[in-house]
Amino acid sequence: MAQEQTTDALKQQLRSAFDDMIQSFQEARDAIDNPALYPPPANERNLAEGYRYLLGFMLSGIERTLADPLYPRFRRAIQTTNRATIDNADAVYLMAEIDGNHSYRVRGKAADTRHWRGETPADGITAPQYVIFELSSGYAGDSGKLSEMQPGTRINTSTLDSSELLVADDGSFDILIAPEKPANYSGNFMLSKRTSRDVEHVGRYLTCRELFHDWANQDVMDLEILRIGCENEVKPPLSAREAAEHLREVGRIARNQVHFWNAFNAITLETYGQVPGGISEKMGMDRPFMPVNDMNPPNALGLATGGGQSSNIYAGGTYLLDDNEALIIETKTVIEPAFIGFHLANLWGESLDFESYPSNINGHLMESDPDGYRRWVVCHRDPGIANWVSTTGLPHGYTSMRWTYPTPPPKEHWPTLKVEKVAFEDIRKKLPHARTVSEQERADQRLIRHRHVQRRYRQY
Repeated sequence: MAQEQTTDALKQQLRSAFDDMIQSFQEARDAIDNPALYPPPANERNLAEGYRYLLGFMLSGIERTLADPLYPRFRRAIQTTNRATIDNADAVYLMAEIDGNHSYRVRGKAADTRHWRGETPADGITAPQYVIFELSSGYAGDSGKLSEMQPGTRINTSTLDSSELLVADDGSFDILIAPEKPANYSGNFMLSKRTSRDVEHVGRYLTCRELFHDWANQDVMDLEILRIGCENEVKPPLSAREAAEHLREVGRIARNQVHFWNAFNAITLETYGQVPGGISEKMGMDRPFMPVNDMNPPNALGLATGGGQSSNIYAGGTYLLDDNEALIIETKTVIEPAFIGFHLANLWGESLDFESYPSNINGHLMESDPDGYRRWVVCHRDPGIANWVSTTGLPHGYTSMRWTYPTPPPKEHWPTLKVEKVAFEDIRKKLPHARTVSEQERADQRLIRHRHVQRRYRQY
């Protein structure tokens, strides 16, 4: 009888935890259509994509919750089924949860890496254009509140990118992650504990971004991560208490992430207009930080504005176009970056479909003009020229530019940026050197995209 009573009590505890998870999902769902929670303007596409966005955070919540920092593995933090946070359409985002009080070893192998050192690679498959590992003490959005962006709340305890990574001739490498660097150690190393503002921060989330330029020939790396000494310990089975905690945590992550990023987009980024005391006012701007049919000046914002790659210079804005309008985005780089990409996203922050549409064009996929400028044209219809960035028919969305610099250039050498709205019929007048692109070439480009996306996000 006692055993039956214990079992009945466990059943009820787990049912209660499951109900709590569902309640959190309901609260997350409210952010899709409740104006008080800052969703994008309600229309059929925004609502439909909002529910997909919610499912993505539910998936992310499950994967993150079931991860074990003592027995970590790399997984895709962002993929085609859970895009968010105005993600980079040229990137694969990998993450492994760790406990920075312990030591870990990452082992990897990449194809030809000579371009990481400024050399010319051989023909054939090569490593990603650029790779960066970052170890953070926190995960943006988990509190559900914008107050988490206060300086010092979370930090990167360490970063390591492909410009510094020691790689063997066969493309293999390893990285030691530990609270302290061993004496006389000279290999790749990432510190997992660091004190900042008199607060000790412990690394919890190891991320790896692999950025791609040549979608036809650059491929993802092989990676593994093991806690040092894990082979001497047996992982205990799951308990009912832990299962109940997992259920509640899945719901909490989904709820808080959706609430946070809605508020981040509306208040921090000022996507729908200036906010009193907001970032544009602090920067002395007379328009929203994310201006309409324009972009903010190149900036190096990072963890203080919700995260982002530490070696990037960013610029962003929104487009709002009808069928007879287009944007021409123009940039020039005094110092050539390791990576440059221009991307579009919907107002939930999901990158637009980059498999079937050219909704992003990076520095390799585009064609520069004779004067040394790079120019993209954003519009709904195909103008029949190179460097067309498709809105996929979405009238209102985000524009985003990324320039990656392993060594930050002096500010006077930062990229220039100019945005101009033009009539669709005037595109060719504004871009007289733009090459005409045939329908067959567009189809060939789409096939490269389909194949690359399958390779980048393969699960086997």
